[in-house]
Amino acid sequence: MRVLALVVLLVLAGCSTGTDAVERGTEFRFVSPGGQTEIFYDGADRQQAPPLSGEDLMTAGSDIAVSDFEGDVVVLNLWGAWCPPCRVEAPELERVHREREAKGVTVLGIDVRDENRSAPQDFVRDTGLTYPSIYDPPGRSLLVWKGYPRSVVPSTIVLDKQHRVAAVFLRDLLASDLLPVVDRLLAEK
Repeated sequence: MRVLALVVLLVLAGCSTGTDAVERGTEFRFVSPGGQTEIFYDGADRQQAPPLSGEDLMTAGSDIAVSDFEGDVVVLNLWGAWCPPCRVEAPELERVHREREAKGVTVLGIDVRDENRSAPQDFVRDTGLTYPSIYDPPGRSLLVWKGYPRSVVPSTIVLDKQHRVAAVFLRDLLASDLLPVVDRLLAEK
């Protein structure tokens, strides 16, 4: 009975979100007020994204980091070859990448829960994706993102040009959802 009470207490403590969409401080800490699936951060609410890097999905032994895209708006997308909504979303993200790459937008995938590397590689080739992805089956690259729900796949985090968190989508997206967000961020000084 004590164990059950402790588990309930821990679950309730973990579900406490407060009233802000971001905890104040210098480092981003994710909070989803009221269970929102679209969260936008402006001004002082934008916090620096923690460092994120990992092994390139397509080139074993080669690493990719968000810091490789200095000055770009970066669209981070959690996906998996096993995920049906991801199969619909990937061509939409490719469209965003191709249409805005020359203007300073980079889409960076984070492939999770694909234990066999060949499945997501085949998916990338078959779908014609040109944006890079980090290969991270256990989702460890996001451990430094305090509070981020790594189990929500697909999900997308949009970073501004200074790599501060500007938007989070805990759902699948179309290019028409994402283009206005990245265009607004590109227009910022």
